[in-house]
Amino acid sequence: MGQDSTIDLRSDTVTLAPEPMRRAMYEAVLGDDVYGEDPTVNALQEKVAQLTEKDAALFVASGTMGNLVACLSHCGRGDEIILGDQSHIARWEQGGVSTLGGISLRTIKNEDGMFDLGDLKRAINEDDPHRTVSKLIALENTWNGLPLTPHYLHQVKELALNHNLSVHLDGARLFNAARHFKRPLSDFTAAVDSVQLCFAKGLATPAGSIVAGSHELISKARRWRKALGGGMRQAGVLAAAAIYALDNMQERLDEDHENAKLLASGLSQIPFIKVGFGPCTNMVFFEPTTESGMDREDLVRKMKDQGILTGIEKNKGIRAVTHFGIERHDIEEAIKRIASISN
Repeated sequence: MGQDSTIDLRSDTVTLAPEPMRRAMYEAVLGDDVYGEDPTVNALQEKVAQLTEKDAALFVASGTMGNLVACLSHCGRGDEIILGDQSHIARWEQGGVSTLGGISLRTIKNEDGMFDLGDLKRAINEDDPHRTVSKLIALENTWNGLPLTPHYLHQVKELALNHNLSVHLDGARLFNAARHFKRPLSDFTAAVDSVQLCFAKGLATPAGSIVAGSHELISKARRWRKALGGGMRQAGVLAAAAIYALDNMQERLDEDHENAKLLASGLSQIPFIKVGFGPCTNMVFFEPTTESGMDREDLVRKMKDQGILTGIEKNKGIRAVTHFGIERHDIEEAIKRIASISN
């Protein structure tokens, strides 16, 4: 990106597929996936099942669909999911599990992505006809860029087993957590009954996510995917991008993490900016100081005037996300432009 170009830090969903990925999409061998006959989709599903050490996997259109079909497969009408009050499923998926599945959401505080295990235990309903049936615990990793350790996931799983609950992991950015800890995906997924992985964020594919779990769960999820209109025909075009991403795009996430640290360090030197928590992976949160006379909206607008796009998270501040297509020199340029802003 040149000095006069836009530096888009709104999200890692704005990534554009690299040329070799596009070539893999063009050359993909195709079939009808609704019949289970797309060889590229089948290869992707088998690959992810192996990576996560699960029985099977199901390619879906998006992370929201992946979380939805997984939760609907774990729970029936009148059941309850325990999850974080700041989680993506609770706040950013239109309450789909409740709207479509008649499933209640029991939210508990997760200010750093983790539940207090005591709070989690107290949130589990006893066998009482007055109450909904606690059926599933839903976790998110990473959560606003903060990675959850495999050890913590296993602690939650142990508690779940003691109360006959299942665990689902919204792993839209689990690849980032795995790179941060330098651990294989299976170290995280061993602690959960199902996981959703997104290819269209840090791995830079045009679209697509996948759900992995037991044979029984994936069979149910396939039916829910069809009911939601998510049965795609020659989906191998997208699956080919995901296979390329798994083989070639995971290690480069380290660059995004280093760029996030560089951005946070640079912003912390600007007098009118206060940097929030992190970064551990690829997200930086910050806001203008009280003394600056600016609010978040003012600063976001002024950064946009300088060609820098960011977003606002209500409870956390201005969010900047590093991703494929943003290089070190772009971060250095962004810091320079932001520092030039006058209030």
